[in-house]
Amino acid sequence: MKLFDAEQYRGKRVCVALSGGVDSVCLLHAFKSLPSDMGITLSAIHVEHGIRGEESLRDMEFCKELCNNWNIPLKIVREDVPALQKSGGGSMEEVARTVRYSAFFALVDAGEADFVATAHHADDVAETVLFRLARGTGVAGMKAVTERGGLLRRPLLTVTRAEILAYADANGLPHVEDSTNENQTYTRNYIRHTVLPAFEKIHEGAKKHLVEFAALAAEEDDYLQRLAEEKIVRVLDEEWVPVDLPDVLFARACLACLRQTGIYDYTRANLEELARLRNAQSGKKAALPVTNMPWRRIVIREGQYIVFDWDFGQEPSADIPFAPRDGLYVKPAAFSVREVGADGPLTIEMAERGSGKRKLFVDLDAFPEGCVVRTRREGDIITPYHAQRKTLKKFLTDRKISARLSRKFPVIARGNEIFAVVGVEIADSVKVTEHTVRMGVIE
Repeated sequence: MKLFDAEQYRGKRVCVALSGGVDSVCLLHAFKSLPSDMGITLSAIHVEHGIRGEESLRDMEFCKELCNNWNIPLKIVREDVPALQKSGGGSMEEVARTVRYSAFFALVDAGEADFVATAHHADDVAETVLFRLARGTGVAGMKAVTERGGLLRRPLLTVTRAEILAYADANGLPHVEDSTNENQTYTRNYIRHTVLPAFEKIHEGAKKHLVEFAALAAEEDDYLQRLAEEKIVRVLDEEWVPVDLPDVLFARACLACLRQTGIYDYTRANLEELARLRNAQSGKKAALPVTNMPWRRIVIREGQYIVFDWDFGQEPSADIPFAPRDGLYVKPAAFSVREVGADGPLTIEMAERGSGKRKLFVDLDAFPEGCVVRTRREGDIITPYHAQRKTLKKFLTDRKISARLSRKFPVIARGNEIFAVVGVEIADSVKVTEHTVRMGVIE
């Protein structure tokens, strides 16, 4: 009996999460039984949580003996989950799960395996679907048990518990039983022992259909998430979400903006506040949770967008010497300078620009000595391309660039004279002409 298609694991370093239970023992045995010419390097990891006293120690010793008998390297990680739960809060199950996954990811990060394989199976998926439906969830929650970024693999997701037990019986595999698995005061155990069997009585194959539903939900959610992320506009270090998106895409786009900057401790109240900004006046703000950082993540209604921005304070950036030659500048926002035209004719037409273009074509030799890269300051003046001299503030206002955003744009200046606002406009004095020798592009 074959539990899974092993071809995708050819040549990989596989570490099996081994609890000692029948599911993980069968998974380890299935990998151990693969032909040697598949080039799979097999190991195991056991996490001892310190929750079940002597029984927990028994499981650890069983895993040691099993791996020794099967000649499989075993890594053991021990944590005092009750103590962690007492000091940090959360349920015992949640803390134990966090400890396990931290151990798995640390193992992969240390280069000891390409990924960790866990023994989650079809029954686990069905249980998770029912649990989340009862608790309240959306389509994203129906993705149930998934693989995580290639670091965790779940080879048995289409295999039922009955099939796993049949595999263990056919191969005479030893295993240990976790006594808490029979305790139906735990929600998941009650679903496993009472609710799922009842569903099977109502309709034979209900478990299989729940698994199929989870797979369809995952596929649809991934599609909607891609659509939502395609609608996000990125400007400098900001993300802009259109307020006229359908609700289902707006919510996903906002969540993507939060997660991309490492914000996961948001609440339903935070999400409801984002939704209220859709109907707020331009300039309305909301703050978001950011831990262990000296700045804030803020969200602003600006025009037809919800803008996710970082509040770093209003201090102007330091001067960075500007060299009119090939180079990369990373502050105050990244841009490059590159000489062009060496392989073809230099023409003024090549340098035509429009408002807001990311590329600015310039005469590199027209920049005076002593120019620096910085952000805007009071008193800055610019003579824009083919236009009249004016204050930089008025120029940016005329271009409908908000004061908040304009403070982030790098400028190339000498004193208060501005020769380029990167990503926006150049001064007339550095434009490309028929006399230009070195044409450059700033982007």
